[in-house]
Amino acid sequence: MRLPRRSRSDDGVSAVLAGVASAAAAEVEDSLTVRPDPTAAAFFDVDNTMIRGASIYFFGKGMAGRGLITTRDILRFGWQQLAFRVRGVEDLDAVAEARDKALGLVAGKQVSEIVAYGEEIYDELMERRIWSGTRALAQQHLDAGQRVWLVTATPVELARIIAKRLGLTGALGTVSEVEDGLYTGRLVGVPLHGPAKAEAVRALAEREGLDLSRCTAYSDSSNDIPMLSAVGHAVAVNPDTVLREEARRRGWEVRDFRTGRKAAKIGIPTAAGVGALTGGVVAGLALRRRHAGHRHGRQLRAALPF
Repeated sequence: MRLPRRSRSDDGVSAVLAGVASAAAAEVEDSLTVRPDPTAAAFFDVDNTMIRGASIYFFGKGMAGRGLITTRDILRFGWQQLAFRVRGVEDLDAVAEARDKALGLVAGKQVSEIVAYGEEIYDELMERRIWSGTRALAQQHLDAGQRVWLVTATPVELARIIAKRLGLTGALGTVSEVEDGLYTGRLVGVPLHGPAKAEAVRALAEREGLDLSRCTAYSDSSNDIPMLSAVGHAVAVNPDTVLREEARRRGWEVRDFRTGRKAAKIGIPTAAGVGALTGGVVAGLALRRRHAGHRHGRQLRAALPF
């Protein structure tokens, strides 16, 4: 059943809930809990900031390449989402419908299975796409004794894998409801996007005793202006046009690791990465067909956790 369009007040409450849930779900590596600078931290967006492209795109591509998502499953997401990715025009009802379909796919699947696939896919497709410049910025904060967190709309399970592989403190991501180790098919709040990211950062700061005026945030997207505004030092990394203009207006630092005079934005315009997921699955299926001779896809055994 299609969800009704939410009011701005409803969205605000859901953003707070999503932020608090993400902060509560954040895990810290034991070896990283003691720091000489305990009140300062850095927060990094993932897609197009830490990694070239969209992490959920590569995850979807990897899942499809393993035969875990079929053409029929892609159709369940709705072709309108593919058009949405191209146009970049947000239809909230369409996004809600696609989100519900995605959650339906994952319902009843084991979290441990999804995590295992995520670890394999990171090593195969994502590791080589990490921006070395952004990784160096994160390392500077670690070397200064500060904690470093990823903050992303990507499912928290995948975000944790990326953070762990990079040696970071932890990750804040979209939280799906889990019961007895299985996904229920429901989100906790909304995807960690826009204002929800800022709420997650505030909730984590309160939990960890951080002074946000001493913290730094990095992002490529104007959607993350709420998060960038929540800290004392904001940095636009590989910024889109709107964020570049906002950074210039506010005097924020700009770092661009892309090449060419007009570095095209690789990222996704959707609120929850649904369009990029569709594109990634299509690419993965194409790759699988090329190696498997157009044979039929196997039955769906797993799905994305949001």
